[in-house]
Order: sequence, then C-alpha cells, then structure tokens
Amino acid sequence: MIGAPAAPDLRTAIEDWQTWLRGERRAALNTRTAYLGDLTRFLEFLMGHLGGRPTLASLAELRPADFRAWLAAQAARGVSRSTSARGLSVVRGFYRWLAKAGLVDNPAVAALKTPRVPRPVPRALTVEEARDLLNSVPELARAPWIGKRDAAVIALLYGCGLRIGEALSLARREAPAPGQEALTVTGKGGKERAVPLLPAVVEAIRDYLEACPHALAPEGPLFVGVRGKALGPRHIQARMAELRLLLGLPETASPHALRHSFATHLLAGGGDLRAIQELLGHASLSTTQRYTDVDAAGLLAVYERAHPRARLS
Repeated sequence: MIGAPAAPDLRTAIEDWQTWLRGERRAALNTRTAYLGDLTRFLEFLMGHLGGRPTLASLAELRPADFRAWLAAQAARGVSRSTSARGLSVVRGFYRWLAKAGLVDNPAVAALKTPRVPRPVPRALTVEEARDLLNSVPELARAPWIGKRDAAVIALLYGCGLRIGEALSLARREAPAPGQEALTVTGKGGKERAVPLLPAVVEAIRDYLEACPHALAPEGPLFVGVRGKALGPRHIQARMAELRLLLGLPETASPHALRHSFATHLLAGGGDLRAIQELLGHASLSTTQRYTDVDAAGLLAVYERAHPRARLS
C-alpha cells in the first residue's frame, strides 16, 4: 500500500510506477521500497512547501527553485550529499516515468545539478606495510613463475603508480630493458605519460620473463595467465585479498591503494605535487590532492628539509 502524502491522482500514478518497476524493470522488493522511501520524503517536503498534498498538476508546475529548496532543506537537516544525490536520482526517474506515461512533463528537474559526492580514496599503506606486501607475494603462488608475475605487477602498481588496467595492458615489447629509466604508459583518454622506472621494478619484470613458461609475442600481452592468455584484473585483486589476510592489512588495501600509496609516499618524501600529478596522469591537481594522505608531522618534516628559512634557522 502506498503511504506517500499525495492526492488521489498522484497516489494512483505512484502505484502504477511501482508496478512498472516490478514488471518491466524487474526491480527487487528492497529496491522498490528504497525508491518509494526517497520519493515519499520528497513529497513530504512538498506538502509543507506547497501547503497541501501534492497532485500531478502541482508536480508539473514545480520550478527549479522548488527543487533547490528541497535540496537545501535536506542539507539543513544534515542529510549527506550521497543520500541527497540518490533521492534526486529517484525523483528524476519518477519524472521520466511520468513523462513516458503522458502524465507530467516538467523539464525543470532535469536542469538541476546533482550534489557533488566526494569519492572515497583508499587509505595508503605505510612504507613498512608496502615492503612486507611486496616481499610476501611469492609465498602465495602455486608456481614460482606465477609468484614472480604477480610480484612484477604489484611492483608496477606501487613502484610506478600505475592503474591496474595500465599495468595489465602493457605489451611484451614494452617490457623495460635493463638500465631503462622510464616507461611510457597509456592512461585514461588515450593520453600517454612517462613514468620513472626503479631498478627493483625492472628486475621484477625481468625475473618474471625469465621464469614465464609461455612464448610471449611482441605485440601480445606482457602479463599472462596459466593458459598463456592476457591476465585479468580479478586475479591481482584476489592476490591482494590473500595478502590482506596474511599480513593483517585493512580492507582498503586493494590494487588501487598501491597507486595511492605511491603518491602519498612520494609527497611525504618531499616530492612536488605538480610532478606527482604528471606521474599519475591526473588532468586536475585537485584529483592528485585527494590521492595524497600525509599527516601533519610528515608535512612538517618535508618543510624542514626543503624550505630555505627552515634550513637557516
């Protein structure tokens, strides 16, 4: 039974919308219940905002200012941005259904900007945790060459700050040669960037190639599975899950957390934020700032090492 504060015509429309969600969209009961809850809270606001139970006609007459007033009321009540964004998505979906059913056509809701929701960034590992993780990779492999392969991939993620997709998309011909100082990778949007290569990373890849039992074609994948086909990200994700259990690492210790750790440890060691932005392939410096998680003591230590006035005091 629909319990939303609505006039009879709108209540009937909500019932039909729920039927559509169940039938055509095959939405689960929990999903339909959550959608109805978000819509009900919107209608409860309208009841006070308009001074009476909302109708289909009143929904059609709402202006952008009315929707913004609803979002402002949500914020004033302490509702999180993610919850407000979800509610707005549900209201937009309901309006799209109303337009499709020929009941209400109001473009005002489509003109609203969705509240910006900060995307969570995985916590960086400590330097000791990263070292233990790299040293423990071979212990979990069924075959020595698999352990060396996984160690090489994880070394690229932490040692070069690569995304897992960037590391696994490397071709055999792109494997660094001994003494090579930089690696060219293709990131998001097809943009290329050069990242410095640590000798330990080059050595890890060389060890893997020497142990790999498959003949790797120059244009084929650098990292392959047990059957010689391109290695997928799920394997590395599963290996990280095993390492978390072995080492007692937090749930946030994912392959992406290694890239986050790369940036954080560089900044803690005195690296320039703009340079780190280039290494990560970020279009915006604000994105790089989210990736760096250095405590105040660490920043102070960097300041004391780098700032001229600090060195003179």
